[in-house]
Formats: sequence, structure tokens, C-alpha cells
Amino acid sequence: MFPRKLTRQVISDPDYPVVETKAGKLRGLVVEGSFIFRGIKYAKAERFHLPKPVEPWEGIKEAIIYGPVCPELNTPIAHDEYNVPHYHYCQDEDCQYINVWTQHLDKNAKRPVMVWIHGGGWATGSSIELYAYDGEEISAWGDVVFVSLNHRLNVIGYTDFGKYGDEYKYSGNAGLADLVMALEWVRDNIEAFGGDPNNVTIMGQSGGGAKVRSLFNTPAADGLYHKAIIQSGAHKGDGDGTLEESQYLAERILAQLNIAPENVHEVEKVPYYKLVRAAVAAQEDVKAKFGHTFFMGATKDDDYYLGQPVLYGWRPEVRNVPLIIGTCLGEQNNNFALEPISKALDDWTEEEKMEQLKKRFGDKTDAVVAAFKKAYPGRNIAGALFIGDYYRIGAYEIIARRIKDGCAPTYNYLLTLMAPLNKGTVPWHNMEEAYVFHNANYLEASYIPGVTEELQDIMTGAWVAYARTGDPNHPGMPVWHPEDGEKVGTMIFDRDVHMVYDHDKELMDVLGGGRAQPSFRRRDAGILGGGPRQSL
Repeated sequence: MFPRKLTRQVISDPDYPVVETKAGKLRGLVVEGSFIFRGIKYAKAERFHLPKPVEPWEGIKEAIIYGPVCPELNTPIAHDEYNVPHYHYCQDEDCQYINVWTQHLDKNAKRPVMVWIHGGGWATGSSIELYAYDGEEISAWGDVVFVSLNHRLNVIGYTDFGKYGDEYKYSGNAGLADLVMALEWVRDNIEAFGGDPNNVTIMGQSGGGAKVRSLFNTPAADGLYHKAIIQSGAHKGDGDGTLEESQYLAERILAQLNIAPENVHEVEKVPYYKLVRAAVAAQEDVKAKFGHTFFMGATKDDDYYLGQPVLYGWRPEVRNVPLIIGTCLGEQNNNFALEPISKALDDWTEEEKMEQLKKRFGDKTDAVVAAFKKAYPGRNIAGALFIGDYYRIGAYEIIARRIKDGCAPTYNYLLTLMAPLNKGTVPWHNMEEAYVFHNANYLEASYIPGVTEELQDIMTGAWVAYARTGDPNHPGMPVWHPEDGEKVGTMIFDRDVHMVYDHDKELMDVLGGGRAQPSFRRRDAGILGGGPRQSL
């Protein structure tokens, strides 16, 4: 995606490297030993309809450049562009494209497969949106087959027109259906890229993590993945939009566009941005009727998608799938506006710190400060301003529900490494991605000489080991224990990598009203030790 050196050896001959998929042959690139195939069409779909397999072709198609990404509701230049650098690309509704990085083109190689589902909520983003998403390093370093993909988002991915005809029955979850189709493509074709279709890990961050959660309760995806990773993708008290809300949104979109219900097919031809304007206006109608904003995302319909498993349970069909789930310490660092913010946090006076803390936490301030000091002794208390309780409590809730439902092991983590930006910045939403993709040493804002290289070896190593065996432990890190039903163990990724137990539970209880405590106990819980520390 982005050059690591000014000059790199790239090979792409007319007949090499070529793989044969079910639909036909593809030619990619060899970049310094890695095989890269970009922009592979995995499905086709009409607007608001389920995806279908691509038609077979004769000859060899090029898979050298990325395919278009899904159109976004808006594409602003992010305010955090320096610490989370983006890569913007051409957009088109015909966006079902997949990318593959691999070290082998031998069908017998049977390397673990890691499938990345991008963030951006359910509305924006793409497989190549962030520089951190490039799969070359993790594939080469970990000897895995790495896959990323685009799929339908926002109004074209998650608006239910089902009451206007059976052909639109699943339009409210068309984006999820794209993900299922992509996983089917992996199952049917990944052996040609050296991958093992029986060892597939799905992973995503933020909105991508939410999609991973949703796939657990999408029966059509059963058996297409074997392990899962949710990075900052569990939202406290998280639910889904209801079918009634999604269908009312569709009704109001038609009204905004002056399309009569009997002429519903006309909505398929409305220019995208005209459709978006209608959808945004229709959201206000939904808010007026139901009292809250309807965000276009997965819709529980008791058929295709059965609702978030934290609320409705992990079905027996997927309880054997292990899970890694975790967050960054400063999940709100990208979003929480501070006044004043003209100087580094370490330069604030104690009075300035308390003033800002009271603005956010009000009468909870003293309790938050005490709990923060207990969880993070020696840290600047101003860091509490950026605590992402929204995601962290959500992770606790998922762990609790998985304990109740008797699921496979759940491994929990927290990235607490301070970045050097502005004399010390709490790790932000997205920061861990570069560390698990083995790309952290290419990002200026978070790079720490000597520390970054070692920590990304540990974190990428854990993700790769987990993809290989279902256990993230490897010789380069302390022992990472899963939850044991008694308390929540967390692997802390920092200069000092180590296990802790319930270390921020009190803080999350203060912030979330007692919601952080898992309320269920695993019957077969063993006694687990904390393991050694590893300092970088």
C-alpha cells in the first residue's frame, strides 16, 4: 500500500505469479518475496440485493491494483490524520473486492488465514483506508495468508426495504451478506494462495470489530471462520437497530425522494449522493418517531441476523470459537475536545487537570481519579480524560456473556503504551492496529526507537500464534491466560508487558455504574498464575 523503501524489487510477468481460482486465473505481484494480489472481485450485487458469485472468465485477469471502495456518507480529512494516517481511494458501489498477501502459492502450504474487516462504523472506511492496514509485513513476518476486503456500507448496506417485496428481504443486512460472501470466497479459493480454509481467523477494529461480533450471530457465516479477534469493537450496552426502525427509515427515504411504494425499484437507480441526502433527512424522521438516532448498521431480523450475541447469547454453533478482545487506554483521545489544549498534558498544573476532569466526570471526578491512580500508579491523572469506558466496559460485558454461555477461551488485552506525540499522548483509538500488523515502526506519531520494534514483535507474534493455534502465547512474551470465570485477566501491552487481574474493574465500575463486573462463573475455572513480566 505504501512504499517502505524508495526502491523495491517488484516482479509481475505475463504468466507469473498466477493463481487459479474457481472463477478463473489471476495475476498478481511479487514484492521482495511476498506474493500480493489486489482488487480481486469476490462478488457482484445490485443495490439493495444480496451478493452473487462473480461469473467465470477466460484467460488471466490482473490483480495488481486495489478495487474501488464503498462510497461514504462523507469523507472528511480526519482531525487525527497525523497519528492515524489515511489513504483515500476511488469510490464505487461496485465495491466487493478482496486483497491477499501470502508467502506461498502452494496448495499444500496450509498456512493460517487472517481476514481483516475494516473499521469506520458501518458508514465509512475501507480495506485500505489506513496505512496500518497493509498486510505485507504481517504476512512476511508471521508466514500467514492475510486477507482484507471491501463491502457495502451505510444506506446501501443497511437499509431494509423488505416490506416492499421479497427481493429486498435482506437489504437491511446487505453489508453483512457481503462479508459472508467474502468468507465463502476464502473457503473456496484460499488454498491456491497457500492458505488453509479450515483455519480462518476473522479480525476487525472499531466498526470492524462490531462486524466480527455480528458475524457470530449470522448463521450463514457458520463454519466459515474458526477464531475471532475484536479490537475496540465492543460498545457498552450495545444493541442493534430494530427492523421497525430500519423499515421506517426506508419508508421515509422513499418519501424524501418522492418515490411511491409501488415504484420502489426506482430507488435502485437514484444517484448515490442524492440517496445519501434523502437517508440523512430520513434519519431525522426516525429520530422524531422513536426518540433516538438510527445508525445504519446491522438490523436484527430473526432470520438472516439474530442480534448482538452479548444481548441474545452465543449460539451453540459458534461457542467453540475462541476470542481475543481488547482496547487501547485512550480510546477517546481522537474525539474528546479539551480547552485549553495548547500545551502538553505533563505541563498542566494540578488545578488545570482537575478543571478538565470535572468538565468530563462531574461529581464522579474524585472517584475516577482515585480509581485511575489505583489502576495506573504513577501516571498523569490527566490521562483519565481519554479513558474509553464505552469500549472497555463493552469488552467486559462480552466476556461475561461468553462465560455464561460456556464459550471457548476469551483472551483480553489493553494497550497502555504512551506515544511520544506532544511529549506523551495516551494511546488512541486505532493505535494498536499498526502493532498487530507489524507496521508500527512506519508511523511517526507513535514510534519509539527500540520499544516499538520489540512491542510489535510481541503483539504481531501473539496475533499470528493465535491465528495458527487458537492460543496467543509464544516464546517472546509472558504467559497470556484467558479469563478464568473468577476474574478478568488482561495482558497489558506497554514497555512492561505483563498480566494483571481486574486491574481497571473499579475504574470501569465508577464510569459505568457497576457494569464492568462479570456476573457469571465458569464452572471448570482453574487457578491461573500471572506469569512473568517482560520489560522493553
